[in-house]
Amino acid sequence: MKIVFGKNKDKEDLSILTEKLNQHGLICGATGTGKTVTLKVLAEAFSELGIPVVLADVKGDLSNLSKAGVMDNLEDRVEELEVSMDFSSFPVELWDVYGKEGLPLRVSLSELGPLLLSQILGLNDTQEGVINIAFRIADSEGMLLLDLKDLKSILRYIDENKKEVSKEYGNVTSQSISAILRKVLLLEDQGGDFFFNEPSLSITDLIREKDSKGIINILSSKKLVNNPTMYSIFLLWLLSELYEELEEVGNREFPKLVFFFDEAHLLFNNGSRVLLEKVLQVVKLIRSKGVGVFFVTQNPMDIPDEVSSQLGTKIIHQLRAFSPREIRTIKEISQGLRQNDSFNLEGEIQNLRTGEAIFSTLDESGSPTPVVKGLIYPPKSSFVPLTLDESKEIVNSSYLREKYMDSLDRESAYELLAKRFDEEASIVKAEELKKIEEKTKSPRDNMIGKMISSAVYSFSRQVGRDIARGVLGSIKKTFR
Repeated sequence: MKIVFGKNKDKEDLSILTEKLNQHGLICGATGTGKTVTLKVLAEAFSELGIPVVLADVKGDLSNLSKAGVMDNLEDRVEELEVSMDFSSFPVELWDVYGKEGLPLRVSLSELGPLLLSQILGLNDTQEGVINIAFRIADSEGMLLLDLKDLKSILRYIDENKKEVSKEYGNVTSQSISAILRKVLLLEDQGGDFFFNEPSLSITDLIREKDSKGIINILSSKKLVNNPTMYSIFLLWLLSELYEELEEVGNREFPKLVFFFDEAHLLFNNGSRVLLEKVLQVVKLIRSKGVGVFFVTQNPMDIPDEVSSQLGTKIIHQLRAFSPREIRTIKEISQGLRQNDSFNLEGEIQNLRTGEAIFSTLDESGSPTPVVKGLIYPPKSSFVPLTLDESKEIVNSSYLREKYMDSLDRESAYELLAKRFDEEASIVKAEELKKIEEKTKSPRDNMIGKMISSAVYSFSRQVGRDIARGVLGSIKKTFR
């Protein structure tokens, strides 16, 4: 089946085969060239086919997918495209890591894992090793590692028992633990104490329909994007969880889910080589789970070649050539596309109007199609941002509200170690009190003991003398 999202100059459809959506895609272009509109039009088309969508809203202009649009200022484009507009709204679920503009979105530390946590904290190899030890000890001791309180508690436990821990797992220093704790405190200040908590997001809650339309899950990222590492790693965790949770389905006619990764450069510019390898692995493997990923970015060269080569659909809005680097970018992106002899691709990329794009996708055999230039449809939903009351209404009316609105605080490493610390402190205190008591009582006790012993001895001697005198005196009298 085809998804139509625009037309070329000959009024032929720009379309993507639904069975190729899990081959992933790219939407790129300079600021103000139409990327957001393209994203919205595709998300709407997917939703209408019952395909759920996850997208990050970094500018706060996507939640209006929940409102039907109007014709204001769209007459010229509609006339040029020769289409009639059927404006409509779409089912939306709002999420927010900070719980301000959507349902709270939480992840436990155990589910995040030591690698991604170390990346969020920006740890070096030695410090990452300590985090691995913390997770290993928590697992061996049967302690849940859920939130930052748990992490701080187990780091304290390691510090107080570093000799024994070092014998078992390798050298651990107080300096490394202190450095990690400082970064944990910084993460708390950025909202990490709210984000790393329970209940953790259930992936199945993202893959739903309402009134035969796929739910569009919108992650409010205006604040989250200010912490690029947390933003990118959280989205990578989300992809990883989708891969872990979903069953193998191969190439379906309709994907189970389509994921839009806006500001994709934040992932690739802030990650280590190990993290990038994980991204590449997930992007390759998640296809078989029926999940499509669209990377959205200003500069297509922000996407590493290993990832770019996995992208079957490319929608390129205007790229500007104001510097030698930008000129090289246009040249390189043009060389990676199947040419169309009817126009100069490099020149067209620089001269696209707002809303126009260069487009290439995969045909039925999986081969890239020659590039075409076309105009993207207007969205069916509104351009007007939601009011605060409208956003609250969406959140309050969600059937997931009861499940996610309130946080949980199960017994975990923090509580278990607190009990252990208290017990150890009680034992130590009792031993110290005993020593103090012995020190304060011993001189006095010894003196009294000596006095008593001396008195008893004296008394015994006196009694003995008296008895002896009495006996001897009787004997003497007898002899007399």
